Amino acid sequence: MIQRTIRSGQSVHYPGNIVIMGDVNPGAELVAGGNIVVMGHLRGVAHAGASGNENAVVAAFRLHPTQLRIANHITRAPDGEEIKPDQPEVARIVNGMVVIEKYQSNSVRYPTF
Repeated sequence: MIQRTIRSGQSVHYPGNIVIMGDVNPGAELVAGGNIVVMGHLRGVAHAGASGNENAVVAAFRLHPTQLRIANHITRAPDGEEIKPDQPEVARIVNGMVVIEKYQSNSVRYPTF
């Protein structure tokens, strides 16, 4: 667990799960073999499941990455108006596509840490 904001130009690589207690600014990068959880605003690059784990997830209080990867699946933020969710969001792979949805602890089974 990292208890600080990750700034532009900084990179965090870890073979397991990454938990950030802070923000991830644009230009920063997180690469995890497992899940990524940001207890703040994710605006940088996030790559969960970097070792090929398609069951990995990316979760954040505010999920606005410049690029989001889970295993070998890649997506980026849409151009245009920014949508501001009113609750945390989770990105995961569903039927071979990256899906971003509001976090709901009782409706979807997320991987355990």
